[in-house]
Amino acid sequence: MFPIHRPRRLRRTESIRRMVRETILTPDDFIYPLFVVAGSGIKKPISSMPGCFQESVDEVVKTAKEIHSLGIPAVILFGIPEHKDELGSEAYDPNGVVQTAIKALKDSMPDLVVITDVCMCEYTTHGHCGVVKDGEVLNDPTLELLQKEALSHARAGADMVAPSDMMDGRVAAIRGILDSEGFSHIPIMSYAAKYASAFYGPFREAAESAPQFGDRRSYQMDPPNRREALKEVALDIEEGADIVMVKPALSYLDVISDVKENFDLPVAAYNVSGEYSLVKAAAQLGWIDHDRVMLEILTSIKRAGADMILTYFAPEAARLLS
Repeated sequence: MFPIHRPRRLRRTESIRRMVRETILTPDDFIYPLFVVAGSGIKKPISSMPGCFQESVDEVVKTAKEIHSLGIPAVILFGIPEHKDELGSEAYDPNGVVQTAIKALKDSMPDLVVITDVCMCEYTTHGHCGVVKDGEVLNDPTLELLQKEALSHARAGADMVAPSDMMDGRVAAIRGILDSEGFSHIPIMSYAAKYASAFYGPFREAAESAPQFGDRRSYQMDPPNRREALKEVALDIEEGADIVMVKPALSYLDVISDVKENFDLPVAAYNVSGEYSLVKAAAQLGWIDHDRVMLEILTSIKRAGADMILTYFAPEAARLLS
């Protein structure tokens, strides 16, 4: 006897498939990363990330206007300073590139959510995410610099700060300084489970942030570890995080799912540069259907439990979804 249940009945037409679709991807899900440099009229292509650029503040405003017009609610800013030093002093300079970009964006588009990456790696000569002494990245002295950076972003008008350094205790340190300086309303989106991934390669060209010695495995998470991510997330929530992030996304869908299942906070996931560039390269060679693969990847990240996705695909995906 033929089975009574025929799942294909609900797959027969696109209209029926749309009616029963479990995961809906929209432009509201996206946060678009932008790379800000000093100067004006600069829009420099990033060779390993086709379609992405290092942009001066005036160009960033133009790009953000286009992003906002597509229904994407937020951008996250990464800064490439004019000068680097051992302590990354331009990271917390009130006239730095990110601080200047925040002001310009909020003046131009008050409704655009401007998030800032809080880290030291783009600003230091050694390329590490904190204070270095005798070849070691020091945790507690770094917290003071992260506090100064986050506070400078809040003073410039940022809507949200996102510490990505993976120093222990940095969420509590940033929450404390923001609260004491009158910015208790500013949320923290913590890079809570950030893995020491090989998928970050293209980003390091984009942000000019490659470490000059060693690697970041002493502070970013070990890729084989799954349960440890829950510990990291729990600690950040205890310290005051409002949103928790898993990075990268595609190779860590199980971690995204675990975090979503175990914690009642919004979950972000970063669809990182290597994941983006692999799709671009394969599509250029004609090996894959770019748009279908892009949307399948983004849908899988949302299906795993992400409430928001940081992705370089945001404008292309938004155009297809609108």
